[in-house]
Amino acid sequence: MNHYVYEFAEGSREMADLLGGKGANLAEMTRLGLPVPPGFTVTTTACRVFLATGTEPPELGAEVAHALAGLERAAGRGLGRTDDPLLLSVRSGGRYSMPGMMETILDIGLCDATVAGLAKAAGQERFAWDSYRRLLQMFGHTVMGVDGELFEQAITSMKAARGATDDHELDAADLTLLTEKFKALIHRESGERFPQDPAEQLHRAIRAVFASWNGERARTYRRRDRIPDDLGTAVTVQAMVFGNLGEGSGTGVAFTRDPATGERGVYGDYLPDAQGEDVVSGVRNAVPLAELKQLAPRAYVELSDHLRTLERHYEDLCDVEFTLERGKLWILQTRVGKRTAEAAFRIAYDLLDERLIDRREALSRVNGAHLTRLLFPRFATDTADAPLATGIAASPGAAVGAVVFDSATAVRRAAAGEPTVLVRRETTPDDLPGMIAAQAVLTTRGGKTSHAAVVARGMGKVCVCGAESLVVDPEGSCLTTRSGIVIRKGDTISVDGTAGTVHLGALPLTTSDVGRALESGKQTGPTSAAVLRALSHADAVRRLEVRANADTPEDAARARRFGAQGIGLCRTEHMFLGERKALVEAMILADDDAAREQALSALLPPQRSDFTAILAAMDGLPVTIRLLDPPLHEFLPDRTELAVRVATAAPPDQRDVRLLAAVERMHERNPMLGLRGVRLALAVPGLGAMQVRAIAEAVAQQMRDGGSPRAEIMIPLVGTVEELRLVRAEAERVLAEVADETGQAVHCPIGTMIELPRAALTASRIAEAADFFSFGTNDLTQTTWGLSRDDAEASFFPGYLDRGIFTSSPFETLDEEGVGRLVTIAVQEGRAANAHLSMGVCGEHGGDPASIHFFHRAGIDYVSCSPFRVPAARLEAGRAALAAP
Repeated sequence: MNHYVYEFAEGSREMADLLGGKGANLAEMTRLGLPVPPGFTVTTTACRVFLATGTEPPELGAEVAHALAGLERAAGRGLGRTDDPLLLSVRSGGRYSMPGMMETILDIGLCDATVAGLAKAAGQERFAWDSYRRLLQMFGHTVMGVDGELFEQAITSMKAARGATDDHELDAADLTLLTEKFKALIHRESGERFPQDPAEQLHRAIRAVFASWNGERARTYRRRDRIPDDLGTAVTVQAMVFGNLGEGSGTGVAFTRDPATGERGVYGDYLPDAQGEDVVSGVRNAVPLAELKQLAPRAYVELSDHLRTLERHYEDLCDVEFTLERGKLWILQTRVGKRTAEAAFRIAYDLLDERLIDRREALSRVNGAHLTRLLFPRFATDTADAPLATGIAASPGAAVGAVVFDSATAVRRAAAGEPTVLVRRETTPDDLPGMIAAQAVLTTRGGKTSHAAVVARGMGKVCVCGAESLVVDPEGSCLTTRSGIVIRKGDTISVDGTAGTVHLGALPLTTSDVGRALESGKQTGPTSAAVLRALSHADAVRRLEVRANADTPEDAARARRFGAQGIGLCRTEHMFLGERKALVEAMILADDDAAREQALSALLPPQRSDFTAILAAMDGLPVTIRLLDPPLHEFLPDRTELAVRVATAAPPDQRDVRLLAAVERMHERNPMLGLRGVRLALAVPGLGAMQVRAIAEAVAQQMRDGGSPRAEIMIPLVGTVEELRLVRAEAERVLAEVADETGQAVHCPIGTMIELPRAALTASRIAEAADFFSFGTNDLTQTTWGLSRDDAEASFFPGYLDRGIFTSSPFETLDEEGVGRLVTIAVQEGRAANAHLSMGVCGEHGGDPASIHFFHRAGIDYVSCSPFRVPAARLEAGRAALAAP
């Protein structure tokens, strides 16, 4: 038989799945002997029955009655007694904290027949009527569905009529009248009268908690925090104690350490002569908890002792709610407290030093998301003004700059020392110079894995995407908010990439001491000291190597300072932008072999120079260089703009005419699946050979200079082993030529990027011709799902998330069931065919914490991510090693 109700003394904190977090912790504190008001918990099992059938389990009523009788004996009062009534609080409490799921209901048991008895027992008529109106307000809104604002309007009206500014200024007669108004309001709005039977009040409150599990707020919260929908919530029923009994009474919230900074000490708020909801709602200004030492010295000492007991027992920061009832201290609730990223690191390693936890536990209590938040600049103060717009927080940090609408302006203004924010509907590779120059990127389309987001994160730029309420007019050099505010070129805005908000004007910025510490390796304060310790521990235990995606010597050097163990993806297409695009155009326009050879010869020196500098920055560490991947048309002018230019020029420029013909010839309906990757190397004679030669000559130069270059050549978009064999043969021929020409033994492993389902499914064949696999999980996700990332995120994808089809974007966190299955097949079958095959991941998932844990379990050798995500990836790789069975 199921046991649906547990008295506090019957449970423990290990029973959180059954009793919910709140009920389990109340049980634990009762077992510890802390002064907890007596009560009982209705289990999550009962809730699941209610959700499945629409009614409570048949046995529940009898179990609640039995537990209530025990509660009445413990309290010495009875529910519904007219002389000294027992009052109850009813609260929701799921396995995981879900703030705001359902409001607490206090003072259950009050009715017309018991309010006078409460007044007599307490010796305070005002207190009794204040408690009754609170019950009506909470019960009417939460259980009977009356708009909570109507109650607030009635209170405001009453205060205005009495000339009062605070609820405390209303006397017993006022509150008696307000109570009658509330009852009438409930009847008018709900069509039924407030129940006068205390047992019915309790029964309906429990049902309301069960029903709240499927409320809109609860569903939204679960989607955001990826909490399963089938857990259900427990219900805690507890004897009321009163902090609103005048002098010597009050309520508060205490933390065993500062949840904002992690500093040791007792922190919190106290509100004299108040109930707990007054602190939470903020209807009155609380005083710092330290003032309780003067207001009630004995209670302060007792509370401090209980806080130490709880922190030692839970071995963590504890968040404690308490009430003082005429000098007697009651502990109402505790939980492991929520904290900032800064506090998370400091508390974990302070507790380690205090020998409350070990190194393994300390590392498990911090994570990559915490560390990422600490790396970027932030706004020094919160602004009271509403943001101009809210979008997707795509790349964290904070930045201030003048609005610009094109890349060239961003570059020009940056050269003059002016910080800018590049505002676009969406970005393209052509915007890269402007993105590099700007302090932040703001787009009205796209999501967290759009071009703007991915490139911005890779460069450590602040980015907000998908700010749909903004209308960008590049031609008019302005953007307009939904409310009609017009921001023109040169106006200053502030972009918060952590919150996803945009603000008018310049908000004050503060730099990250953790970022400085990671770059220098020297601690700059207690938080950075804790971060460096955590990373040192993670590095000692992790199996996964962490490399960086880097395309420039500057990015490579930064990645190395952040602890990268090499470069897992160097994109060569980024080396053909800017002024070099003309060289690519010349290659495309070549109409014979000689012209093509001449164009390729012109491209060779800058490629070699780039590779030489990157290999020098990563000397001694592997650098995986991907041959050209995107379609060539991306290096040509826009089709429409070029056609207009040709049509309006008199006479038209002949180079433009030839370019337009090339654009028309190379136009593809679906370029992502067209002439790109390995297909380019096979279809454009000499292109792949030129790039391999540039790599080989850079390696030879570094060796002559005394370096230890470790270049690896990656061939993208391979779908069949025959493609790889052909390109590999050409690459080996070029490597041998350069070795003969330079007298240097040039050895570069040659591998492929697994980014097509067919490649994963035929990994055993492809492994025969590869030295390594690197999973391009961005494209592998797109080709597996049949989704265009940017188009999906800009159109239907948010609706999919809202409806629970996806719990998270598969472009942010790897889809283990589908894409992950392909990765697993490729790893197992590839290694079976080639025992020496190394395996890496170079997609954006390489920096995602949840995905890193999967890659560890799958047997991947290394992950690669943008330089600014390297520290977080190192941390998560260590945590993955500890979590592995």
